[in-house]
Amino acid sequence: MEKPWITTRGGDKGATSLGDGTRLPKDHPRVELYGTLDECQAALGLARAFCRHDDIREEILRLEETLGAVMGFLALFPGLPEPDPNALDEIVKKVRVITGETSRFVRPGDSLPGAALHLARAIARRAERVAVGLHRDGGIGNSAYAWLNRLSDAIYAISLWTDWVNRLGR
Repeated sequence: MEKPWITTRGGDKGATSLGDGTRLPKDHPRVELYGTLDECQAALGLARAFCRHDDIREEILRLEETLGAVMGFLALFPGLPEPDPNALDEIVKKVRVITGETSRFVRPGDSLPGAALHLARAIARRAERVAVGLHRDGGIGNSAYAWLNRLSDAIYAISLWTDWVNRLGR
């Protein structure tokens, strides 16, 4: 018999394995959470693919890489640290220094990468809503929940930076 590669058939009955070997139903909030973050990461990748500004592309890539580690942490892969929300605060501070504060109403669509970032932001907000129950029940700690709460803020800040660069024609 051929060794499974992409299709393992392990989830054919509606369960999946976590990094520590635990089996959970695919509709378990933990699986829903890291699956929603997977969607967010895909939207960030779309934003990066559209983006032509190297510094912003690098910031998006770093966030994608961090998001991958957070998904692993949430999927209980051993050895991955709980995410640090302060790292997301640093992104927001960095963008504020670059663009200044904005009080204008922001609509997705001022640029292709900005629109993709707003999609990622909305998905991140859904992930946060999924995480509320896990956090309340002790399934994720305070730091991980705070990180999830601040993820949409960091993505929003990067979208402001992207659209700021776009308006300046850089």
